[in-house]
Amino acid sequence: MTRVQDLHKLIKLTGDRAKLDAKANGTYIVYKNATGQMVKEYATGEIIPITGSDLANE
Repeated sequence: MTRVQDLHKLIKLTGDRAKLDAKANGTYIVYKNATGQMVKEYATGEIIPITGSDLANE
């Protein structure tokens, strides 16, 4: 494998591990989807877009 392929594999494995941890702890993961929008993904598979007000530190 090339370095780029190795990096892609590590990124995927990190995301998979984050999903497992979120499921075990009853939380969610946050990531940027293919369209560039930030979303929350729950262990149930529910995906909720994050709005601007959700991003603000209040």
